[in-house]
Amino acid sequence: MDVSRLRALRGPNLWSRHTAVEVVVICQPAECNIDELPGFETRLRALFPGMGPLRPASGQRVPVSLAHVLEQAALALQAQAGCPVTFSTTHVTPTAGHFQVVVEYSEEDVGRLAFDEAVKLVQAALDGRSDWDDDAVIKQLRELDEDVRLGPSTGSIVNAAVARGVPYRRLTQGSLVQFGWGHKQRRIWAAEVDATSAVSESIAQDKDLSKRLLQSAGVPVPIGRPVDSLDDGWEAALEIGLPVVVKPLDGNQGKGVTVNVMTREHFELAYKAAEDIGTPMVEKFLPGSDFRLLVVGNQLVAAARRDPPQVSGDGVHTVRELVDEVNKDPRRGDGHATSLTKMRLDDIAIERIRQQGLEPDSVPAKGQRVILRNNANLSTGGSATDVTDDVHPEVAQRAIAAAQIVGLHVCGVDVVAESVLRPLEEQSGGIVEVNAAPGLRMHLSPSYGKGRNVGKAVIQSIYGPDKNADGRIPVVAVTGTNGKTTTARLITHLFATSGMTVGMTNTDGVYVDGRQIDSGDCSGPKSARNVLMHPDVEAAVLECARGGILREGLGFDRCAVAVVTNVGAGDHLGMNYLETPEDIKRVKSVIVQNVSPDGYAVLNAADPLVASMAPLCPGKIIYFCADRHLPLMATHRAQGKRCVFVDEGAIVASDGAWRESIPLRDVPLTRGGQLGFQVENAMAAVAAAWGAGLTWDAIRRGLASFNSDGDNAPGRFNVMEFQGATVIADYGHNPDAMRALVAAVDAIPAKRRMVVISGAGDRRDQDIVEQTQILGTAFDHVVLYQDACQRGREDGEVVALLRQGLEGAKRTTRIDDIRGEFAAIDHAFSFLQEGDLCLVLVDQVEEALAHLRQRCQAA
Repeated sequence: MDVSRLRALRGPNLWSRHTAVEVVVICQPAECNIDELPGFETRLRALFPGMGPLRPASGQRVPVSLAHVLEQAALALQAQAGCPVTFSTTHVTPTAGHFQVVVEYSEEDVGRLAFDEAVKLVQAALDGRSDWDDDAVIKQLRELDEDVRLGPSTGSIVNAAVARGVPYRRLTQGSLVQFGWGHKQRRIWAAEVDATSAVSESIAQDKDLSKRLLQSAGVPVPIGRPVDSLDDGWEAALEIGLPVVVKPLDGNQGKGVTVNVMTREHFELAYKAAEDIGTPMVEKFLPGSDFRLLVVGNQLVAAARRDPPQVSGDGVHTVRELVDEVNKDPRRGDGHATSLTKMRLDDIAIERIRQQGLEPDSVPAKGQRVILRNNANLSTGGSATDVTDDVHPEVAQRAIAAAQIVGLHVCGVDVVAESVLRPLEEQSGGIVEVNAAPGLRMHLSPSYGKGRNVGKAVIQSIYGPDKNADGRIPVVAVTGTNGKTTTARLITHLFATSGMTVGMTNTDGVYVDGRQIDSGDCSGPKSARNVLMHPDVEAAVLECARGGILREGLGFDRCAVAVVTNVGAGDHLGMNYLETPEDIKRVKSVIVQNVSPDGYAVLNAADPLVASMAPLCPGKIIYFCADRHLPLMATHRAQGKRCVFVDEGAIVASDGAWRESIPLRDVPLTRGGQLGFQVENAMAAVAAAWGAGLTWDAIRRGLASFNSDGDNAPGRFNVMEFQGATVIADYGHNPDAMRALVAAVDAIPAKRRMVVISGAGDRRDQDIVEQTQILGTAFDHVVLYQDACQRGREDGEVVALLRQGLEGAKRTTRIDDIRGEFAAIDHAFSFLQEGDLCLVLVDQVEEALAHLRQRCQAA
């Protein structure tokens, strides 16, 4: 068994919408059916009893390979570690013994580790070893999951965003999260929103300053001051009057806070605990219960009474044993990932126990309550009871005022009072702290009472009450075998013509508002995510090539419009277990499967494989095809659905009885309709713009101002002139592209026709040969060259295959072999005469175009 090429699919992908790991597993013949491995399953289940079923529930005896075992083991390990995963599959590839194993993950690091451990488990079972420990592995996975997953506060906000349809992206391994795309993006850090200023956060951290601001606004607060030494602190405590509270000036989460300090000995412990966090502060202790009021925006959305950590005696067990028993509660953990935190028997707890006449090893009487701390923060092991419905309107108004005075959009207001049923002033209660980025878990999962959906309140404060405000911008995804880059560029131009700032990705680079910000092949998900993260982008047009979809999935969760230009005979066949055009269709259809329910898939009705994607689309369909009489087009139109076609020399959009017509003479990209493949690209772009809601005014203006030149569409049928000869530069690189180009140049008069071509070494032999077989019927003179990257081929191998395709060519009479792209161009130009035509199939697009322009301008 060989395991290779583990990929993390971080977006919707070929297999599902789930994030997943995809691994290639190569099995030996005997490993393709575990029934041929005596005792293997018995040893496997002895090592991992939690392993799920390996065969269908029907009991049918189907061959189960080691790849299937790895799939089930990786999924079961995550599930037993508490990860919410349910999806997995094993794909049997056309290559004997080769499998693609796909297993969902909720956290990538956990998914990777689970698969690594699944491999170790299977190997241990194969070897008959017993050194694989399932309990230890599951514990490791659970701990890793707790470390890397979002905490309860951030997680609740993200869950609320997902429920509303707002896209999100974690920007760090921590709690920094982006919601929305482009110019509609917003960010949170835990429970703090980006609208909150650093000044407000600093004020909240300075307990003395925030208290003085509240006091000046008439909000009741306890008296107190910062202190700079133990003696100064004790002096302040005596000035204020015992009992007092000792806490750090800039603390949070209750760290270093000690309340109800009555003695010098207790004060010294409290002072040290506060000093470990920051500058100590002493203030008057207010009697009563500790309440946390959560203010979001200008509303009180939740309130909880926090009770200090405590145990109840049973007359049998010691305080220490009672604490250990309470800490066995699965809701209690060491951090903030669980709804409750474990109680701690530290110095402060021991001192508090002694104040009650007990020691940690004392046995309290049955029913005796033993308090471990006076402060009631959940982080110290306390509990919370929801009291949201009990809060008096005046108490709520005081909390809202406190948040607004400090300037916090999400604020935890700590109140000490006998009750929240009455105004604070009536019971000598007060606000003791305001907290930025407050913990939300006490409101989400209180120990007692009703949980509150506070995450929803935070999202509503960010995006407003309108449920349709989801932080999305129009996203158009474009894929296909040929024409996708030109189509993406034209759609981008149509958006820009309507006045929008557009982000675009394609095989040439990344562009924002017409400026290139990255170069190279940027048709993958990483570039897409970068565009969607750009703060100026108002619409995104994303070319989605086969490679990126296979490598990582999509860079977005769904799109407004998906455009599939064509599949044809396919491209890149023989790679990544894609052997047929139908396999290519499966990959290209991923964008169609992830159209928004209110969006559109723009499909080429003349391509049967593309047209067959329609049932996969959650939204509606716009078909495009030059022939309006095509049965599929005619049926779609008869049903009153959207179509784009050519009629009487114009591109026509129809929706029932409604029609909009744009003459092809006004679409320079098509050279008056002469270039059939550009007419198809223009129709696809028109349909996409229509589906995205652009005005027909903008569409008309955009089509009229888009030329197929080196600026608008580099390497896409760029026409130049050299000493009276026509020179065309194009990036075509597969048989379907060659057919389209031959049809296009046949419409352009010429005395002699010449073509300059190389081939990509990562294509099948037959695909390379077929290209020149097609060109040999249309060109008199063929110049072959070897490009800079042979992609695994031997020197001269590609040129030999190209020459093979020209054997017995109907028209070609001269074949030249030249080393180097630019040298091949110069060689061809030396033969050009007035009235000739030369098609240059460029490899290094930008550099080759610059070279061609230089030669043409020099002439």
